[in-house]
Amino acid sequence: MRTFHCSHCKHLVFFENVACVNCGHVLAVLPDTLDMVALRPVDAPAAEGTPSPDADGSALWEVVRTDASSDKPQRYRLCANHALHDACNFAVAEGDGPLCVSCRQTRTLPDLSGPDNLRRWRLAEAAKRRLYYELARMGLEPIPGEVGAQYDFLADIPGQPPVMTGHANGVITVNVAEADDGERTQRRVALGEPYRTLLGHLRHESGHYYWDVLVLRGGQLEAFRAVFGDEQQDYAQALQTYYANGPRADWSEAFVSAYATAHPWEDWAETWAHYLHMVDLLETAASYGTEVTTPGLDGALRTQAIDPFAQPAPDFDAMRQRWVPLTLLLNSLTRSLGQPDAYPFAIPNPAVAKLRFVHDLIRATPGRVALTPSKRKKSSRARAPVKR
Repeated sequence: MRTFHCSHCKHLVFFENVACVNCGHVLAVLPDTLDMVALRPVDAPAAEGTPSPDADGSALWEVVRTDASSDKPQRYRLCANHALHDACNFAVAEGDGPLCVSCRQTRTLPDLSGPDNLRRWRLAEAAKRRLYYELARMGLEPIPGEVGAQYDFLADIPGQPPVMTGHANGVITVNVAEADDGERTQRRVALGEPYRTLLGHLRHESGHYYWDVLVLRGGQLEAFRAVFGDEQQDYAQALQTYYANGPRADWSEAFVSAYATAHPWEDWAETWAHYLHMVDLLETAASYGTEVTTPGLDGALRTQAIDPFAQPAPDFDAMRQRWVPLTLLLNSLTRSLGQPDAYPFAIPNPAVAKLRFVHDLIRATPGRVALTPSKRKKSSRARAPVKR
C-alpha cells in the first residue's frame, strides 16, 4: 500500500490512522479516490484543535487542504461504524447512507457483547478495508453488473458447530477467532502451514468469489482448465483426500503452496492471494522508493521497486523481476529481528505461469475502472465453505 500524508500539515500518516498525530485533525479515507485526508466539522472554524464529537455519525465534515482552492469544500460523513464502534476510518459521501463502501459489504456481525468479539471484529474489518483498497485500485471493486462479495464475520457459539471460514454464493464467511494471534498460530501449526494471516484469509476467499466473476461468468473456463486443471472433479472428495493424505509429494515443483494441490479451485484461490501479496508489497516498496542490491557470484544486481499502478501499467515480467529481490530483502529483515520469514514461499515456474494468468485476466476484465463506486446487484454460485 502506498504512503499517505495528512492533507492539512503533510505529516506522514498510515492507512489505519484515525487522527494526525502532528496537527490533530481527524483522518478518513475517501470513497471516491481512496486518498486519506484531514477533516473538520462543517460548522467548525477553520482552525486547529480538537473537533467536535460525532456520537452517531450524523455530523457533516469537510476536507481540509493546505492547497485548498476557492471551490466548494467536499463534504462527507464518517462511517457509522466509526461513531458507534470505533471500527472504521472510511468516509461516506454526503447523502450516501450511514455505512462506507467497505462496511456495506458486511452483512453479519458476531455478537459484539461476547468476550473479545468487538476487538476481533474490528481487526477483521481493518483487514477487509485493506483488501477493498487493493481491489478498488486494481479496478475490481466494483465490477459493473456484479454485486461484489458480501461478508459474514461470525464467532463460535458453545454447543453449535464451529464456524467455517470459506466462500459460498458470493458470501465470504470468516471466523473472527482468526483475529487472535494465538488461535491463528495454533491452527497454522496443526495444519502444517508456513503462513496464516487474517488478510491472507480474506485474499484467498476473495479469490473464490472472483473465480465466479472472472472465470465462470467471464467465459474463461477453458483457458482456466488449460492452466489449473479441471475444476469439475468432486470438490468435497478432493478436500477429504487432501486432509487425509496431505499434499502430493512434488507439490513444490508446480504450486504456490501445499494447499493449492487440493483442488483446481484452491490452486486458483491460493494463486490469486499470492498475486495480491505481490501487488501490495510492490506498491508499498515503490511508495518508499525502495532499491534493492542483491549480492551474487556474478556481481551485485540492483533493482528499483516498481509501482504496479503506475501509468503506463508495468507488465507481469517487470513486476515479478522486482518482486523476487523484495521478498529476499523482506525475509532477511524479519530474520534479523528473530522472526520467521514474512514470505515463506518459493514460486516454481509452473506457478509463475498461473500468476501470469491471474494478472492477464485482471488486466483484460471488461469495464474495469478503478475507484468508481456503483450500485450492487445480486449474484449466485454455490461452493461449500471449508474449515481451514
